[in-house]
Amino acid sequence: MTTPRPVLVVDFGAQYAQLIARRVREARVYSEIVPHTMPVEQMLARDPVAVILSGGPASVYEPGAPSVDPALFAAGVPVLGICYGFQAMAVALGGVAEHTGQREFGGTTLTVAAQAGRLLAGLPAEQDVWMSHGDCVTAAPPGFVVTARSPRAPVAAFEDPAGARAGVQFHPEVAHTPHGQQILTRFLYEVAGAEQNWTTGSVIADQVAAIADRVGEKQVICGLSGGVDSAVAAALVHRAVGDQLTCVFVDHGLLRAGEAEQVEKDYVAATGVKLVVVDAADQFLGALAGVTDPEQKRKVVGREFIRVFERAARDLAAAGDVEFLVQGTLYPDVVESGGGTGTANIKSHHNVGGLPEDLRFQLVEPLRTLFKDEVRAIGQQLGLPEAMVWRHPFPGPGLAIRIIGEVTRDRLAVLRAADQIARDELTSAGLDRDVWQFPVVLLADVRSVGVQGDGRTYGHPVVLRPVASADAMTADWSRLPYDLIGRISTRITNEVPEVNRVVLDVTSKPPGTIEWE
Repeated sequence: MTTPRPVLVVDFGAQYAQLIARRVREARVYSEIVPHTMPVEQMLARDPVAVILSGGPASVYEPGAPSVDPALFAAGVPVLGICYGFQAMAVALGGVAEHTGQREFGGTTLTVAAQAGRLLAGLPAEQDVWMSHGDCVTAAPPGFVVTARSPRAPVAAFEDPAGARAGVQFHPEVAHTPHGQQILTRFLYEVAGAEQNWTTGSVIADQVAAIADRVGEKQVICGLSGGVDSAVAAALVHRAVGDQLTCVFVDHGLLRAGEAEQVEKDYVAATGVKLVVVDAADQFLGALAGVTDPEQKRKVVGREFIRVFERAARDLAAAGDVEFLVQGTLYPDVVESGGGTGTANIKSHHNVGGLPEDLRFQLVEPLRTLFKDEVRAIGQQLGLPEAMVWRHPFPGPGLAIRIIGEVTRDRLAVLRAADQIARDELTSAGLDRDVWQFPVVLLADVRSVGVQGDGRTYGHPVVLRPVASADAMTADWSRLPYDLIGRISTRITNEVPEVNRVVLDVTSKPPGTIEWE
């Protein structure tokens, strides 16, 4: 894919590095994340339009702390330092950062100086910002102007009037800094002179051309799961090569109500893609019989998926020259696996994990440079079904890991019914997009006493686990309206005879995880 010149986000171990990159892209400027250990010459070889130094947990004055090579500033590339990156930038350029004992965490009032610089000019003289620091810059580098301060940071922002260099102690990338996106876009447009050339339309056009050129007349296969990543990846490839693509949908019998039909009917109708459906529910349920350990469930589902997909792939390969495999890898997958160097691993369950050595394909990863929100936007522009584009993330092993205990047909039916009610009510309330994920968990090995119809019952509890998140790395429980939770509980206990108790999981991640298993 032909991408624009990037804004490089240098990651110093920040919890917000991916968020910085996303905010840059929201300004229609392409961004990439690189580790702070990357030599400056390698950064410059990418011809960046600008460099942003992220925050991080270290202290700049400690021995061995990550530093910034002064050669970066000598190259003339526009640079913005944020939090730790701001402090490291100050030290590299001759300023002073110290451990003063004056820490600032959370909401803080920023006071803008009379000489506000290009980033803060015209913004409120006092404004709320989000701080997270124990050290602070006490002296700006020579030639730099201090443009803001806070109660515990005498230098909370600075700029170089003679060049394209600036820094802020606070986090402009987070929503808790109301003017943060405006500050970032000012750096990108006014200081760095970046062009707004990263759009959904440009991504689609570039990817379609690149895929068509690479694949030529060869055949392509894609494991379609029904999730948004594989659906959008397949739709992009189909637009590029048409009937040279065949999608394989393995119905393992562990999906939620209506999801298999969504793939078989709605997706095919929207895209016209060739689809091979493999009904393997009996095979998966047989392999899962007696298995209760969650990790073992994952391994069983992954193993059986490989076997089913391998058979389907061999059948297709026998009928034509299949050389390429579509994978729905996203940019966070690349970053978290070490920045995408080398051959990417195919994710278990979801993207044909662990293919045999004798089943070799060249990977086509059309979403490799994209974040989830960008993928959804592309899916919408490609005309995919709304329900599929906005489908909540769903684990590869499906409902198998939302049943605490052995997976059986009867237990799957109970969980599907409860899950369908929760999803229906969330949709009716118009809150689908306010929730990142909404697992419904069946405690199949637990029973509790209840009273239903004037009689004593001994039924199963189900757990509602609505969570809010940006990227699933951290999450908090969603504060859904009580009346909505009440309706879901009432309907489940009325309509699903095997369930007599509904509970709400209010644990954040960490310490909990989004899924129970």
